[in-house]
Amino acid sequence: MKKMFTLAMMMMSMTFTANAMSYKTAKNEALFLSDKMAYELNLTSAQYADVYEINLDYLMSVNVRNDAYGTWWKRRNDDLKYVLTAYQYEKYLTLNYFYRPLTWHNSGWTFNVYTHYTNKNHFYKGHPSNYTSYKGGNNKKGKGTAWMNTNKKSHDLAHNTKTTNNRNSSGAGHFGNRR
Repeated sequence: MKKMFTLAMMMMSMTFTANAMSYKTAKNEALFLSDKMAYELNLTSAQYADVYEINLDYLMSVNVRNDAYGTWWKRRNDDLKYVLTAYQYEKYLTLNYFYRPLTWHNSGWTFNVYTHYTNKNHFYKGHPSNYTSYKGGNNKKGKGTAWMNTNKKSHDLAHNTKTTNNRNSSGAGHFGNRR
């Protein structure tokens, strides 16, 4: 019985990891998605770098079909709400290929941005400043450390703002330390 349970667990873990996106794929897709978001939402260079990190973290966190619009997607939206202006975020919400970047189709991921941007080789911006240095993982810190708390000082300096954002004057951001 113990051998059967162990075998079943191994089979389940292989199924989950078979659906996971490789780092290289996640990095390339995050770049493409972030580039189009920078173009359509008119992002600053600092916002572009932040959005790239958020998108890469999200794509690296998606392993199975249910992850696409689960916890990691909600965290992505929370992080984007912090980085984008109110106008940019409202526009982002109306663009489904940005708001819902992934769809599970025929046992694999479909990147919805390609429904609107069909040329996979066309980029509007250069690579974000952190493209080669950022390896991912800001959204996996856990124990109350949100993405924005990790990057708050550099974010505020890059945006030349005070330590509060336009949604909450507490300085903790709009979702505080809930992660």
